[in-house]
Amino acid sequence: MIGLSPNGVKIMVATQPVDFRRGMNGLVALVASALAADPYCGDVFVFRAKRCDRLRCIYWDGSGMILATKWLEAGKFVWPPVRDGAMQMSSQEFSLLLAGIDGHGSSETR
Repeated sequence: MIGLSPNGVKIMVATQPVDFRRGMNGLVALVASALAADPYCGDVFVFRAKRCDRLRCIYWDGSGMILATKWLEAGKFVWPPVRDGAMQMSSQEFSLLLAGIDGHGSSETR
């Protein structure tokens, strides 16, 4: 999995839902255009589906691009309050999000 350290990797969350038919190339282009960031910088870029039950991450590990998808069988991911563009998330918040736990209220999303 993606090694996240508090000192190194930034986790950037796109605030608008994306069409999950986009593949890796589409998400890389979205990072460059909509988020105004370098997709090859080593940061993790997180995208959500409109229904909020799926998320996708892209990450450059130095030798290739990683695309990871997770969906919840029941419930929805609880996203932090969002603004336009992108926002940064801590590694703790990201871990809670991936686990399906509300980082704001500490309850499971199911």
